[in-house]
Order: sequence, then structure tokens, then C-alpha cells
Amino acid sequence: MNKIAGLLVVISSVVTAQQRMSLADCEESFQRNNLQLLAEQYNISMADADILQAKIWELPQLSGQINAYNPQDRKVFDAGHAKGAQVTQLIYMGGKKKNEIAFAKSSKELAQLQFSQLLADLKTQLHTTYYNLYYEKLKLENTNRQLGYMNDLLAAYRVQSAKGNVSLKDEVRLQSIVIQLSNDKTGINKNIFGYEQDLKVLTGIAEDIEPQLSEPEAKNLLAAQPFGDETELQKKALENNADYRYNLKLIDNSRLYAQWQKSLNVPDLNLGAGWDQNGGTFKNEVNLLVGIPLPLWKSNRGNVDKASFAVQQNQKNADFQKLSLETQVQAAYRTWKTQFEQLSLIRTRDLTNMDLVYNGMLNNFRKGNISLIEFADFMDSYRETALQIYDMKNSLIQSAEQLNQLVQTKIFY
Repeated sequence: MNKIAGLLVVISSVVTAQQRMSLADCEESFQRNNLQLLAEQYNISMADADILQAKIWELPQLSGQINAYNPQDRKVFDAGHAKGAQVTQLIYMGGKKKNEIAFAKSSKELAQLQFSQLLADLKTQLHTTYYNLYYEKLKLENTNRQLGYMNDLLAAYRVQSAKGNVSLKDEVRLQSIVIQLSNDKTGINKNIFGYEQDLKVLTGIAEDIEPQLSEPEAKNLLAAQPFGDETELQKKALENNADYRYNLKLIDNSRLYAQWQKSLNVPDLNLGAGWDQNGGTFKNEVNLLVGIPLPLWKSNRGNVDKASFAVQQNQKNADFQKLSLETQVQAAYRTWKTQFEQLSLIRTRDLTNMDLVYNGMLNNFRKGNISLIEFADFMDSYRETALQIYDMKNSLIQSAEQLNQLVQTKIFY
């Protein structure tokens, strides 16, 4: 009884170690748990802190003096007759603070765009991994079905071979098919383990995820059409792609930085008040203090030139990103279209006929209506074709996801 209970616990733990999740469920966990995404959000918070810091002025300075030695009365630290105090405040001129705050706000917008791009990249990675896992699971199911039948057949042939009823050559021919199927299964399982690991990292879920995608839903994904041609998609990408928008914003950011650096050449003003007990013309004298650097040369000229070059550099980078994005969208669209057209040539009827022929070959081989050579050739062809069809379907969805990543808006009906 204890052994049975222990076995049930083991089986229960294996079952509960997997979670059936839709893509929407995975996205929800991804938004809540992904560590990269959570870490990137701190850059926005730090940018807010930079804005706060930019608004803070220098602290006023308080200074004072007392007599160290009175030669007339020969007293040391004669504070009763000679002391004074001053308070000064740095006054920024030339719009320095305004420019610094504008630059800090622009930097926050850059941080937000970086977050948006990371979100798009990781979301695409989540989608592609999910669909990769889904189709690898289908491939594994198909391979296991073939492998189960071929193992049974091989076991029967080994018995008959030992009795001398069939040739060893026939047994070896079946053994080669089993080895090929086993090798396929090993490769598929390796891929599955990798995709499951990636999904765990992306979603923050410790258990293995079983894709919950119905066959009609998969068919709808394969039949989906983008809302426009490549020209329209390029236009939408330039409007929405966060990476390209980041490069455009970087131009404005560098211009604001250059403006800030230019304003640093304007001398600042030190204003204050001072009180002196006996050191001035009058007793208990109160004076207005004014101080300003002499603008004999531009003390920030190098930084101004550097900021100016950065504006030009960022403009060229933005031009490059624009061209790169347009060509990427064009290539991704054409790849999707080619794959869509190729898959469209394989009709549902063709797939049904393929399964019918497969079942027919199995039945006819059992009945002895076809030779082992014919059966083995068909099994090789069927094995390769079945895997290729799954790969074609997966590649089409992956191409659509790449388009989604580039355009970063809903582009499929």
C-alpha cells in the first residue's frame, strides 16, 4: 500500500510539474515576472532622479571671520571687537538650469524608448519560443507514433529472423528506420528542453510550460494576412519602431546637450550679503557682495565642439537606422509572403491524403500486399515530409513574428 501511495505521489509530481498555458497566459507572467524587464524599469526611475537633481540649485555658502591677533591690545582671538560674516548664493545665468532640466527630461524619454524596445524584443522572443515549442511537440508526437509502430514491427521481425522465416537483411533495414526515427526524437527532445528553459527564464515560471493552442487557432495564425504591402509596413515601422524612434530622439537629446554646454560659457553670478563689526569704513557695516568670473575665454569650448559633433553623428546614425529598418521590413515581408505562398500550395486535402496513404501502407504491409523495400522507402519519405511540413508552418509564424517586432504594431488581421 505504501509503495502504491509513493508511486501516486511521484506521478502527481510529474503531472503538476507542467503547466498548460496559452500565449496570453505566458505574456501575463512575462509582464509580471521577467527580470530583465523589471531591471530595465529602474533606468526610467533613475532618469526621474536625474530630472529632480537637475532642478536643485547649489546651496548658499555661509562664511565668517574673527580676529586672530589684536596687535593694539596684544590679544589673541579678540572676537569681542573684530568679527564678521557673509552669505553668498550662486545665481545661474544664460539659462543653464533650464537647459539642464530639458536635457534630463529628454534623457528620460530615451530611457522609456529603450524600455519599449526591450519589451518588444523580449515579447517577440517569448512568442517565437512558444511557437517553436508547440511545433516541436507536434513533431515529437508524430515521431513517437511512427517509432512505436516500427519498434513493434522490428521486434516481430527479430523473432521471425531468429526462426529463419525472414532474412537478416530485412531486419537490418527496419533497424535503420528505427535508428533514424530515434535520432529524430533525440534532436527534437533537445530542442524542446532548450525552448522550455527559455520560457522559464522569460516568464519566471519554474515548471515546464505546455503550449495550449488548439488546431483551429493554429490554422488561423497560418492564414492571417498583414494589413498592407511592404510600403505601408515600412511607413508604420518608421512611426512605431522604438529603436528607430530612439535614434531620432537621440538627435534632439544631443542638441539639448549642446545647448546646455553653450550656456555653461555664460558666467554665473555670486550674490550675497556681508556683515563686518569693525573692519570696514563703518562699525557694524552691512555690505552687498557681487562676484562674477571674467569671461576672458570660453572655458567650455571643447565640450561645446564635442556636443556639436555628437549632433551630426546621431543624425547620420538615424539615417542609417532608417535605411536599415526599411530594408529589414522589406526582407521580412518578402520572406513571409514567399513562405505563405509555399505553404498555401499544400492544401488540407493533400495532408489528409498523406495520412490516408500512411495508414494504407501500414495496413497493406501487415497484410503482405507490399514489399519491405516499398514500405521502407515510403516510411523514409513520410518521416522527412512530416517534419518538413511542421517546420514550414513554424517558419511562417516566425516570419510573421519578425514583422511584428519590426513594425511594433498590430499588422495581421
